[in-house]
Amino acid sequence: MSVLEMKVPSPGESITEVEIATWLVKDGDYVEKDQPIAEVDSDKATLELPAEQSGVITLKAEEGDVVQVGQVVCLIDMDAARPEGGAPAAEAPKQEEAPKAAEPAKQEAPKPAAPAAAPTTYATGAPSPAAKKILDEKGMDAGQVSGTGRDGRITKTDAELAAVPALGGSPLTATGSRSTTTTKLSVLRRKIAQRLVSVKNETAMLTTFNEVDMSEIFRLRKLYKEEFAQKHGVGLGFMSFFTKAVTRALEMYPDVNASIDGDFKVNYDFCDISIAVSGPKGLMVPVLRNAENMSFSAVEANIKDLATKVRDGKITVDEMTGGTFTITNGGTFGSMLSTPIINPPQSAILGMHNIIQRPVAVDGQVVIRPMMYVAMSYDHRIIDGKESVGFLVAVKEGIDNPVQVLMGGDERKGLGL
Repeated sequence: MSVLEMKVPSPGESITEVEIATWLVKDGDYVEKDQPIAEVDSDKATLELPAEQSGVITLKAEEGDVVQVGQVVCLIDMDAARPEGGAPAAEAPKQEEAPKAAEPAKQEAPKPAAPAAAPTTYATGAPSPAAKKILDEKGMDAGQVSGTGRDGRITKTDAELAAVPALGGSPLTATGSRSTTTTKLSVLRRKIAQRLVSVKNETAMLTTFNEVDMSEIFRLRKLYKEEFAQKHGVGLGFMSFFTKAVTRALEMYPDVNASIDGDFKVNYDFCDISIAVSGPKGLMVPVLRNAENMSFSAVEANIKDLATKVRDGKITVDEMTGGTFTITNGGTFGSMLSTPIINPPQSAILGMHNIIQRPVAVDGQVVIRPMMYVAMSYDHRIIDGKESVGFLVAVKEGIDNPVQVLMGGDERKGLGL
């Protein structure tokens, strides 16, 4: 009998464990070689685990289990015959489950007598420790409160809703749904939470704001979007303009394109731009390598490809590793203004927001323009206010006047047309 032990492969450098997010097959199924059999979460991405050989699979880990890289998670019997018609093999064990299911029913038969034996008096239910503290602060007795918890137990919410009789009120009883759902956070979500807290605690993060006029970008997109799409096969979006404006500003203010390593500052002579993308498993930040050398069409094509991989769960750890600066666009969800959090070990991040038609003063006249607030959060340990404000002004220059600043005065040539 030839049995293959399938072990967890290493998703990438520095990753030592993963979580079994979903088994895509059942115990006893026949699997084909290279067929996806599971989705596993690391602290950086969700990856598919393909079958290494064909055969009948035996699962050795449950969904939600955290397993080490190199640990056996399933066995594949390579000698097992492929079932006719593609039906899963090893159906016999499932048939044994029917009599087992009947046993608990026999044992639980006498239990209906229990509710009649002890009718619950909710008004005298025991309070939880948190509820007791609240009732003590209100000067109330537990007998004055109706408990909605198990066996009439007074919950913290019951105590908070209870009206103090001395004020002329009466105990309040919740009438709506009181159900709750508890779900374990994925490895990725737990890692994101850990990193966000560490950024707030370990950096001197400040945020500076400005606003940009999107009129010229609107004009260029309206004028050239069809020709651009026909020639390059991708749409002309906002992200290419902001990426080009950011790479220009990073070259002007190199300390923004830097990070701290202990007592040292590391400056990069390249611009690897992380683009925040919302996916099914949470926010991910795939990286555009050497974005300073990319054309508008190259930026758009690479962003489209990476975003598709994120949403399909196909993004790799290598495609999200590194990055010297991040751009995030909360405007796609309707955000007017926010303070983005730095993506460590980077030292700065640019936040884009929604575009609103607003009255602004231009040459002494009030006109309506499509305006966007932009925010830059930065680590004040290595970036001074002068550099942060200057950087954001440089970004504003590129967005307000893209033809002159980003395209050298020739809009068609700048767009590769």
